[in-house]
Amino acid sequence: MAKSVISTVIVIICIIIIGLYAAGEVNYFSQKTVSEKNITSPVVLIEKVGINEKINNVSLSQGVMLDEKSGIPTQGDVVLFGHRTLQGSPFLRLNEVNNGDTITLEWPGIGEVKYSVTNKKIVPATYKLETNQSGNHILLITCDPIGSTENRLIIEGEQTNVSGVNEKIISDNPQQSNAFIITGIFSIIGLIISFIYPKDSRPYILATVLIITIMLVYFCFNPMSSQFIYDNIIILNGGI
Repeated sequence: MAKSVISTVIVIICIIIIGLYAAGEVNYFSQKTVSEKNITSPVVLIEKVGINEKINNVSLSQGVMLDEKSGIPTQGDVVLFGHRTLQGSPFLRLNEVNNGDTITLEWPGIGEVKYSVTNKKIVPATYKLETNQSGNHILLITCDPIGSTENRLIIEGEQTNVSGVNEKIISDNPQQSNAFIITGIFSIIGLIISFIYPKDSRPYILATVLIITIMLVYFCFNPMSSQFIYDNIIILNGGI
């Protein structure tokens, strides 16, 4: 009996921890959808690794961020930072980008700017980045390895072409359903775990799953800061 209670408590704690991370991501995507609605923002695309992200100049917690010292396309080197894990993980697969690959910026008022990757390197977190205000390069930066802030992965590209902006890409938001998808996945997996768990403890598992699911649904429509959630589970968070 004691073993059954202990195992049930452990399972519930695990579900709560997973639920907290799910809440962080649900709030991230919900808040991002709200903040980007009816706002024309630049977009970075790397088709090879599935990157299609709007760019902000406020915070990494809102997605891909334009560095405050960055130039803009055709008027200096462009520097973009993005999380490797959590907060939407926009640069999760950045390590798969190699020399010769294409990076595209859809930039209102400037156009569609393409860059060809010319360099890929890993440097210490203390590395001082040098940019040129009259340059024509792009730098994408994230942490490396996954789950650590020890190093930085830097992808550098050189501008190759400028053409008319793609208005459809600017107006689209391919991530607007992600909060609901995460909520659905958590709910389905949680229900499966509940129904395969021993009957005597099943109600406790089911109640935990349903309470967290209701919370996630609420956050889909009434998001709060995802950074607030991650700041409060920082011990479990390995980095960006």
